[in-house]
Amino acid sequence: MNHVVLNACVVEASALRYTPAGLPAIDLSLEHESEIQEAGQKRQVKATVKTVALGSLAERLAQLPLGSLWQFSGFLASPRNSKNVVFHIQDFQQIS
Repeated sequence: MNHVVLNACVVEASALRYTPAGLPAIDLSLEHESEIQEAGQKRQVKATVKTVALGSLAERLAQLPLGSLWQFSGFLASPRNSKNVVFHIQDFQQIS
């Protein structure tokens, strides 16, 4: 199963664009920070994740303020001709 849930801040957002099929699309950079137990030790975890969203979800994400904290869910995939992984957002909600 390929399902990711990530609490992260929006640190960068591209302008809303449209795919050749006419779907709205947006690219975001998300930044995550947390503390996790690994091998019996506390570990500080920091990660910047490249993301993409399509359709009406992209239009909603274009309205998010930079620096705001959200919970994102989706899946990981590599774009064509790339070895990098991109997080495809399928849903998001504000963390209260």
